[in-house]
Amino acid sequence: MKKLLLLISLLSVSFALFAQESGGVEMATELRSSGKIYVVVSVLVVIFIGLAFYLFSMDNRLKKIEKLQK
Repeated sequence: MKKLLLLISLLSVSFALFAQESGGVEMATELRSSGKIYVVVSVLVVIFIGLAFYLFSMDNRLKKIEKLQK
């Protein structure tokens, strides 16, 4: 039974690989050629830094609350 499930899962993965195009993503090529990809990457970096700052500050606040409850 395990071998059958393994065979089915491996076949489904291989079919998904055949479905992918090898030509590349047209939008990414266009953004890279015009230089706008750097704007996209910088906006994503700013968003991730903001999320990290928010999570660390939330963690610090929760630690303070836990200390007050003890």
